[in-house]
Amino acid sequence: MKSVEEMTEQEKADIRAWIANWRELGPILERMRWESLRHVNTAAAVEALDLAYKSARLHCPPRKTSGLVEQQRWFTLAHR
Repeated sequence: MKSVEEMTEQEKADIRAWIANWRELGPILERMRWESLRHVNTAAAVEALDLAYKSARLHCPPRKTSGLVEQQRWFTLAHR
């Protein structure tokens, strides 16, 4: 990535335009996102994912440990 001093005037203008674009569109997109979240049918979404969840539980049984103990062992070895 170039520093600001290394950029051409056109590159600086492009970046300013990109920033201005996001200043304008960012809040609009955020409002759209929140509006779509307000209308989500949670029950339907849970029902749609139910079979996927059951399949994952069947094919990928829970591990005996979370891996945290193994991670801490590695950290201890790396610290030495």
